Amino acid sequence: MKNMIKSKNRNANIRNIKKINNNQNRGVNRIIVTIIIILIMIIIFFFLNNNMSKNFKIGNNTTSQEIVEYILNINSYEAIVDIDVKSNKNENKYKLKQTYKGKENNLQEVLEPENIAGVKLIKEENNLKLENSKLNLTSILQNYEYISENALDLISFIEDYKNENNSKWEEKDNEILMKTSNKTLYINRENGKPEKMEIHDNNKKIAVYILYTEVIVNS
Repeated sequence: MKNMIKSKNRNANIRNIKKINNNQNRGVNRIIVTIIIILIMIIIFFFLNNNMSKNFKIGNNTTSQEIVEYILNINSYEAIVDIDVKSNKNENKYKLKQTYKGKENNLQEVLEPENIAGVKLIKEENNLKLENSKLNLTSILQNYEYISENALDLISFIEDYKNENNSKWEEKDNEILMKTSNKTLYINRENGKPEKMEIHDNNKKIAVYILYTEVIVNS
């Protein structure tokens, strides 16, 4: 009789242990499923956020405010630009190819004038590389203090616009003018592409004039 009672108690304990284990397994499974769902939602959020500007299309119903936001969210671009640099003594003209594919991957290459054509300014991680293919000369400035600054770069303008308190935009004819303290970017109202940029000196005179002859945004 005692053995029967012990056997029943043992079986009951085993069933209780199995129930506890099953409940624990269900709890663990619920946690795992919840974590997976959260991770999927995070991935979807970042995917949509990163591709928002790429999927944005300029149309007849696009507002100027939407175009400004589109410009401010540019994450990559390629452009051919004509640059006119003026000073008190002289005036220099250049044609550059600009490529920007993230903070760690951007390049400017001189196309004209011929005597310095091929000079490249390349940013690789924390290094600034100045390369001249004709002279086979490469100079690397490690941990350059102003590595992320480039006054002629479209991304530099965007960063200035976001960081300055007095930045603003306005409409003029068929253009949108985005202004910082010393730069003005002209945007085509119909296609949302940059057309030109003016950089002013301390006397409010145009020191640098940049004309975007070709530009592809978020390619």
